[in-house]
Amino acid sequence: MSRSERDLVTALRDELAAIDPSRRCDHFAEADGLGQGAIGREASVARLAVRLSRAAKATATDPFDWTAAADHCRIAWLRGRFLSRGSLSLAGGRTHLEFVVAAPEAPVLSSRLAEFGLPASWRVRRGRGVVTSKSAEAVGTFLRRLGAAGALLEVEARQVSRALRGELNRVLNAESANLQRAVSAAGRQLEAIAILEADGRLVIQPLAVRVVADARRATPEASLADLAERLGVNRSAVQRALERLERLAADGLAPRPGDRRRRRALRVAGTQSAGRAMA
Repeated sequence: MSRSERDLVTALRDELAAIDPSRRCDHFAEADGLGQGAIGREASVARLAVRLSRAAKATATDPFDWTAAADHCRIAWLRGRFLSRGSLSLAGGRTHLEFVVAAPEAPVLSSRLAEFGLPASWRVRRGRGVVTSKSAEAVGTFLRRLGAAGALLEVEARQVSRALRGELNRVLNAESANLQRAVSAAGRQLEAIAILEADGRLVIQPLAVRVVADARRATPEASLADLAERLGVNRSAVQRALERLERLAADGLAPRPGDRRRRRALRVAGTQSAGRAMA
């Protein structure tokens, strides 16, 4: 993860840590979710832990009960759990949310996250429970519900910008590949036309084929669609004519019995056809 991405995650966590719930029950719920895991993390989270511990001590209440708690208390608890046990990675445009908790808590936390629309898997790794979610949309919605709306706007803006750059690169690469294929095809076609003209076979081709050959020689850079528009015919007709020229040229390159007699007859026929055209 780049430095800018780490800074963005830090800003998101700072934004969540700066939230001061208005209800005393939320203070208690967030303090319970925060637990003792905030020590040694960001300064903002450490300050939050101190502030909430004081509020929790001043609040006479029963232990936090997720099943009976209101939604705002559950959100406060999850916010505390994320700040103390959660981590967020945005490396390479991929969102990865992870909680590292005690092994018995992993399935419980996964179930609680699912209740808030965040599908998360869990496993035990080196004796610790690991709960993860890689759905960028679900993670964004979850963190927004926790209160990180401001930082998430920047996260989403960067993701959109990265997606647009990726799409632009794909389009440019596709256009470049198409252009390269068109250049290669035009080169083959011009070579085929030259071969057929040299051995006299071009002049005996149907008029439509010769017209396409002339257009290709006049505009080597033109696409099939451009040639079709210029000649006033269908693109498929242009393609068939050029494929015929390439096929005839390729056939002429392979030595076959009677080639000399065939070529002589073609030259004679070509001369006679040209003479008739001039008459």
